[in-house]
Amino acid sequence: MDYFQGVVTEYLVADRAAFVNSELLIQLDLDEPKKGRHWYCDAAAVNVREQSLYVCEVTYSKSMSGLSRRLLAWDANWKDLRSSLARDCGIPESWKVQPWPLFLENTMAR
Repeated sequence: MDYFQGVVTEYLVADRAAFVNSELLIQLDLDEPKKGRHWYCDAAAVNVREQSLYVCEVTYSKSMSGLSRRLLAWDANWKDLRSSLARDCGIPESWKVQPWPLFLENTMAR
């Protein structure tokens, strides 16, 4: 986990109803992870109060290409993604699952 992911994780757990899993493996298939069928999510925040899961991607890149590809891949596989979260993480199908892209300014590069 890089410094910026740690900052985001600290922010997320400030709400005591939230529980965070860093580097969550989202794997659509049960066997070996296949290209385009699995992702490591920077942070997954379960909010019990809201009955929601936020799948967070942290970026400080000036280019949106990598983040856009990730979000489009999730969208194209959303039904399977939701099923895998229920199967592997116990997230009820009735809960809201929300992608949450987090854009941070890269102040370290200045």
